[in-house]
Amino acid sequence: MNSKFFGIVLLIVGTTIGAGMLALPVATAGAGFWGSTALLVSCWALMTACGFLFLEVNLWLPPNSNLISMAGATLGKWGQVVAWLFYLVLLYSILAAYVSGGGDLFHYVLTSWGIPVPPAFASILFTVLFGVIVYFGIRLVDYVNRCLMFGKLGSFFLLALLIAPFVTMQNLNGGYFIEVVSPNSISITAVAFTCLMIIPSLRTYFGNDVASLRKAIFLGTLIPLLCYIAWDAVIMGVVPLDGTPGLKEILKSPNSNSDLLSAITSLLRSDAITMLAKFFTSICMATSFLSVSLSLSDFLSDGLSVEKRGSGNLLIYAITFIPPVAVVLFWPDAFIGGLRFAGISVCILMILFPPLMAWRGRYHCQLANGGYTVQGGKSLLTLLLICSALMIAFAIFTF
Repeated sequence: MNSKFFGIVLLIVGTTIGAGMLALPVATAGAGFWGSTALLVSCWALMTACGFLFLEVNLWLPPNSNLISMAGATLGKWGQVVAWLFYLVLLYSILAAYVSGGGDLFHYVLTSWGIPVPPAFASILFTVLFGVIVYFGIRLVDYVNRCLMFGKLGSFFLLALLIAPFVTMQNLNGGYFIEVVSPNSISITAVAFTCLMIIPSLRTYFGNDVASLRKAIFLGTLIPLLCYIAWDAVIMGVVPLDGTPGLKEILKSPNSNSDLLSAITSLLRSDAITMLAKFFTSICMATSFLSVSLSLSDFLSDGLSVEKRGSGNLLIYAITFIPPVAVVLFWPDAFIGGLRFAGISVCILMILFPPLMAWRGRYHCQLANGGYTVQGGKSLLTLLLICSALMIAFAIFTF
């Protein structure tokens, strides 16, 4: 495994494992551990298939083509309009959630160190520190992400091992399977596997090496699935569903990240676990913030036809970071709300659009160039279109 391939796997993992992971045990608590696991496996299979289709469509077009170009080539003007609208809603919602969650964690950590700062300042500080890295492009993001990912995965496995002895079957067997179809469960689990937006950037970075890109997408989504299941097990096995502190209560809180940390601290009373939990949750925010910000900036560059050089680079990054920061300043509890709002856009862009673009490109626009084609033909595309339609309808009617 060469270092570049290893780097793009970590970029996909870093994009995937982020704020969605922190929210999962809280948002899916009502379904319990077993219901949450069934939902995770289903969403993983769905999103991985859509990821392969997204790659197929992207390979029909020249490098540096993003979703706007892909939608325009396959779905026409209406596809571009829908892509513009929902892609901006999706990435700005996720980015606002990360700024909110990252600012909340920065505020919690700085305050615990005896450095009192306003929550708004903590959110701005988080954005500036990691926004500078994104400004200098994917190569720096790749190298910084590799370092952060070693810290993230290492702290995660150590944290899971330390918490595991405190897990009880009584807590794991709690919840109701029917809650799998609750608005929070479906929306936030779908968002937790949202990594398709990084694929055009990876294709530009890695070239047309289809075999490596396919392996990277598969490994980059499988690793988060295993981590999510383990994370749900240790959190749901330790923090009860009801009571104070309880997962249902944390779900209603505007500071769900710091409240989850506080719950772990008060229940386990371990300085080592508390320190690792702070470190892990902070890195989760940072890695996903880097990848999502990079994806949004590349999308804006493609959609606005502005090259990321000189003043054009400054313009793109101003448009990337100012709106989500403004949202957080006026809506401080944007973490869970932002992820739920993003869920509708995920269903449209990441589950509906890939099979729809592939169908139009293969069978109507004749864009398929004899290269990489996802197996399954019309049967797979029809199944994915039905799933996406059901999820969109459910997300809209239960929002």
